Amino acid sequence: MAKKPAANPRPTEAKRAPRTEASATDQITESITGAIVERRLMPGTRLVEQQIADVFSVSRTIVRQALNQLSRDRLVTLEPARGAFVAMPSIDEARQVFQVRRLVEGGMVRQLAAQVSDAQIAELRMHLKEERQAVVRSDVPGRTRLLADFHVVLARLLGNEVLAEMIADLLSRSQLIALMYQSGHSAEHSQAEHVDIVEALARRDGRAASRLMEQHITSVERNLQLDPRTPDLAAVLRRRA
Repeated sequence: MAKKPAANPRPTEAKRAPRTEASATDQITESITGAIVERRLMPGTRLVEQQIADVFSVSRTIVRQALNQLSRDRLVTLEPARGAFVAMPSIDEARQVFQVRRLVEGGMVRQLAAQVSDAQIAELRMHLKEERQAVVRSDVPGRTRLLADFHVVLARLLGNEVLAEMIADLLSRSQLIALMYQSGHSAEHSQAEHVDIVEALARRDGRAASRLMEQHITSVERNLQLDPRTPDLAAVLRRRA
């Protein structure tokens, strides 16, 4: 009697396969990046290698690889003899990040308007609905992630993963900047601006979509405290009567 062919491994068995070193590194990188985007990790926070290794049940070597990757992405600063810290972007870096975003994302939506499909507009409107629900229920981590993801979704609709990765990196850095310089740009305002951008795309109006995107990014930047006033030293130090 002929032998039956071996059955395919069950899904549960596949899940038990050991993680590769690369996948473990990616998991740590994505977790820290996600915590930054959702504003759960503040600028200047020390990232202790052993604590991270314990959380993910990996060696400190793998943690170090992840921190090196985050350092190359400018999300983490590595200091000799002190360790790793969540980056603290300078004012000049903040301005440069927003300048690049205006240039890249303005062109991105102009191109998207020329080729976007009705199905893609429906996908964007579903994303806007999720944003709105998160804003209404005051889900801070959820709305922060969704508002950031909106920009990455636009890039992916163009079918350009390189662009999507670039936008994701810029957005992670933007979130650090917003934490550093106390953004006054409300989630409600951002969500309303996203709605306007999608409506311009639905009309296939590339010029309007580009203008609205640039205005949106400029509005976010203007609500940052990038020009702190120099305090009056005498007034600060003078004893109160």
